[in-house]
Amino acid sequence: MSENTLDAGLAVVILAAGQGTRMKSSLPKVLHRIGGRPLVGHVLDTARDLAPAHVVVVVRHDRDLVAGAVLGVAPEVVVVDQDEIPGTGRAVELALDALPDFAGDVLVLSGDTPLADFDTLTAFVAEHRTAEAAATLMTAVVDDPTGYGRIIRESDGSVARIVEQKDATPHEAAVDEINAGMYVFAAASLRASLARVGTDNAQQEKYLTDVVGLLRTEGARVAASVARDVTVTFGVNDRVQLAEVGRLLNARTVRRWQLEGVTVLDPATTWIDVTATLSPDVTVLPNTHILRSTFIAEGATIGPDTSLVDCEVGAGATVTRTDATLAVIGADATVGPFAYLRPGTELGVKGKIGTFVETKNSTIGAGSKVPHLSYIGDTTIGRNVNLGAGAITANYDDITKHRTEIGDEVHSGSHNVFVAPVRIGDGAKTGAGAVIRKDVPAGALALNVTPQRNIEGWVETNRPGTGAAEAAARARSAQKADDGSQEAADG
Repeated sequence: MSENTLDAGLAVVILAAGQGTRMKSSLPKVLHRIGGRPLVGHVLDTARDLAPAHVVVVVRHDRDLVAGAVLGVAPEVVVVDQDEIPGTGRAVELALDALPDFAGDVLVLSGDTPLADFDTLTAFVAEHRTAEAAATLMTAVVDDPTGYGRIIRESDGSVARIVEQKDATPHEAAVDEINAGMYVFAAASLRASLARVGTDNAQQEKYLTDVVGLLRTEGARVAASVARDVTVTFGVNDRVQLAEVGRLLNARTVRRWQLEGVTVLDPATTWIDVTATLSPDVTVLPNTHILRSTFIAEGATIGPDTSLVDCEVGAGATVTRTDATLAVIGADATVGPFAYLRPGTELGVKGKIGTFVETKNSTIGAGSKVPHLSYIGDTTIGRNVNLGAGAITANYDDITKHRTEIGDEVHSGSHNVFVAPVRIGDGAKTGAGAVIRKDVPAGALALNVTPQRNIEGWVETNRPGTGAAEAAARARSAQKADDGSQEAADG
């Protein structure tokens, strides 16, 4: 939450009661996610940054789900249930009932407009107060106003009323200035007007927008603030708009990090959640996703083709073509290409997780390397270890997961299988192809010795007529000819 000084004269009401039928989803519209947070979460974050005296969220559809999401991140918020009377006017009326003694300004926001930012809303409230208005509306001029309430102005340019799409005449529907769904009201004027709003309209709803007409009838001042950046007013009603608003939010986020000293080679293919943190001199290569609470330290290079979810990347590290979740990558370490880091992976300073390596719930010490073609699960690896290609820690016996412990300065041969639970002592070595089922003492060499046996003529006998048998026969004939020539030369 913002550390701004508390504004005792401001309350924020967030409308989050709707189902959002055009989303065609079992999930409430306001809980669909962009930029690492639900739509209503973005609105809630901005509202809290304004440091109001009160924040009220009005819920109804999937009440427990929405209320739980809100209270999970902002337990100080007041959650109000909308009753059977439909409409935004009724929602705000119930929110005001939860603040019976409040007499300041009420900022009303929609839970599906996540691009409304702190600077815009701060200026909006300030403009309302400067105008000493009973109500101030945020409006926008758009190319296609379909679906939005239209702003109808008097001949002198003042606001006369707002007409909803389904109640608009053809002349009114042609107006391209729309109601952005954000308002500031003087609380006393809002209370009095809402008590007089009815449901005599096409939707039989209690419209908040009807307050504007009532205030005008009474001669109260109604101001309008045209948004300089129309995107701050964009709401989400379907999946198409969800994607578009998500793209706009991401572009905003990427630009912010670029201005903080992060190099992003291709903003169009780079996705960064608002919850992630990047440091100066980080380089992000194309087609990279930096998600949730990921933190990247100074000078790290991430990508291309990389996804990091809730990861920590140390200074100077390089992560290439990697999928990682809940992993810690040490300073100056290297990961990838084509690595898969599952939760619980911790790679030490200057460590290496290489090509086609999967790790899970494992700690790999400073300077240690798992270069290629390996699976490391439920394992503790010490410092300066090198595991040969094809290393596998066999951690599961069909009932229980077991751990493998590998000490410092251990070097393993290629294609080793460590059958857990097993411990490899400091400085030990293992031979190529070894299957390690017993602990290996410090400094020992572990081998599985099986004499090699060659059965001459096996292919020609057991696979007659195959290409292999024909090749073997030719090679045998050539070898006999070479042997005969050598005998003649020696004789």
